This record gives sequence, C-alpha cells and structure tokens, in this order.
Amino acid sequence: MPDADSSILETFHFRDIHPLVRMGTASDRYAGWIGQIYSADPYFGRTTRRSKKLGRKNFVEEVLPVESVEEYFQHFRTLELDFTFYSPLLGESGSPTTSFQTLRTYRQYLKRDDRLLLKAPQIFFAQKIRRGNAYPANEQYLNAKGFMERFYEPVRDLLDPWLDGIIFEQEYQRKDERIPVRNLADALDGFFSSLPRDDRFHVELRTQEYLAKPVLAVLEKHGVGQVLSHWTWLPPLKQQFAMGGKRFLSRSESGVLRLMTPRGVRYEDAYGKAHPFDKLVPGMMSREMITQTVEIIQEALKQDKHINVIINNRSGGNAPLIAREVARQFLGGTNS
Repeated sequence: MPDADSSILETFHFRDIHPLVRMGTASDRYAGWIGQIYSADPYFGRTTRRSKKLGRKNFVEEVLPVESVEEYFQHFRTLELDFTFYSPLLGESGSPTTSFQTLRTYRQYLKRDDRLLLKAPQIFFAQKIRRGNAYPANEQYLNAKGFMERFYEPVRDLLDPWLDGIIFEQEYQRKDERIPVRNLADALDGFFSSLPRDDRFHVELRTQEYLAKPVLAVLEKHGVGQVLSHWTWLPPLKQQFAMGGKRFLSRSESGVLRLMTPRGVRYEDAYGKAHPFDKLVPGMMSREMITQTVEIIQEALKQDKHINVIINNRSGGNAPLIAREVARQFLGGTNS
C-alpha cells in the first residue's frame, strides 16, 4: 500500500502520498483555489485581474501574487510553469524578458525541496506558430543555438537547483501538414544531438501519428522522456504508454504525465467550461482519465521510477480537486 494516510487529502496535502510520486499543477496563483491551496487573509486586496479572449468570449482571471507559491508548495511537490512557452528568457538582443523577470521573482520564494517543470519556448520546437489568423512556418524551428542561448543557459543559471524538467511541446499537426515520421525522427535526432546531455528533457508530441517507433527510438537514444498527455486529439493515456513499450524513456528514470483537457474537447471550450476554476464541472472530468493515471503511476512504481503528475484546471474544472481524485484512487489501490 502507498505510505500516506488518506486523511491528508481532505486538506489537499499531496506532498507525501508516495516518495516517488510528485503531484503538481499546470500553473498556480489561481484565486479560485482560495480555501483549498491558499488562505484568504494574506491575499485580501492583493489580487490582480487579467483578461483573456477566446473566440468571441472574454474571460477575466483573478491572480494571486507570486509569493503565494510558498503556500502552494506546502501542498504539492512540483509545479509546471508554462509562461516560458510563449517567450524565451532572453530577447534577440540578449536582454531579459518578462519571463526571466517573473522566474527570478519565483526564485525568491522557493525552498530546497521544491521542484519546477518549465515549458520550453514554442519558438524553438513548434513547426508553426500563430501570427494573427495565420500559421506560417516557424523559421526558428529546432534552432538549437537559439534555444541554448536564449533559454537553456539562462534558466540553468537561474533555477538549476530547483529545475526538475524541461518540456518540449509540439503542436498538433493536421493530416495535410504532417511530415513523414522518418523526417521528424531525423530532425529531432539532429536537434538533441546539438544540445548538451541533460536528463531533464521531455517531449510532448500532440500528433498521434508521430508517436511511432522511429521517433520514440530517437527520444530513447538521447534519454529524453515521452510525455504522456491527456489532451484533445491524443489517444487515451494507456494507449500512449503502450506505444512507448510501457517504459519511461528518460535517462533520469522519471516520467511526466499531464492531464490537460478532456479528450475531444478543444482548448477554448475546455477553458470556458472550467473558468473560474473553483470547482469540478459535472460531466467534465473523465473517470477513465483518473483510472489510467493511477495505473501508470503504479507501473512507474513497479519500475522504481519517479513520476510527475501535472494537472490542469481544464481537465475537469479545478486542479486541486482533480488531484484529490487521483490521490484517493491511488491510496485506495493495492500496488505500491
């Protein structure tokens, strides 16, 4: 049986459910988590509001100050920060970006055992990036030198003691956009061959057809992890895991499992249903997602691997409550 007492879940404490299981969320600082992860009094009158437009709808998010991460880490062992996906840490001129400044602020509040997963900037791993209403080819795609100088080297200098992983996410490719699997495998081989050996690299490919032997063989060659993602157009987690031979390819002997959106539901629709992220949305969270997540956690433990389970509000409405569902089923299981 897992080590933790299930009573800790009522207060959303997930740090100690098992030594090899790192539970965390995709982003933090949501005011909708007050009363679960965050206390109300310290942040009264100190939240900020940011607007987000998806399609024809406008949403407002209420956000806590960065210092709230101290309270976050009383509950979780890891945190995925995704704002680095949208911007490198250094601009083209070498000057620090807003992402750099925000990470430096986070660093002030991190304790020794806190761990971060960061999204690599899309500019270095996306084949196409949205520009207005168009998706032109990305001239910086797999630019190893740019990745090194504008992200990897500065983030290592800034966060190395706390940095537990870097996630390279490649966008979904429609059928008429896809390149041959062999071409992708060769391109990724060239990219990772140009980078220093680092056991913290993980790749999330959002096109099912790319989860093929030539590509996965390249990841394994370089010790790069295969991210398992519960996401709109990907197959079930269990199927993704089977495609990789039910193995964790990372040389660091760790895995990353991300619960992002319900399958078959687009980002904007999932966001609209989940907002303002303060409760579970009836019918949104898949029981299959929870069950398969727990099965993969149990398989990781059988193989003596660490596993990072990252949960997004959009996969059911409220990440802390989804984490509690995962932890309850895990602690009620019979495998350790």
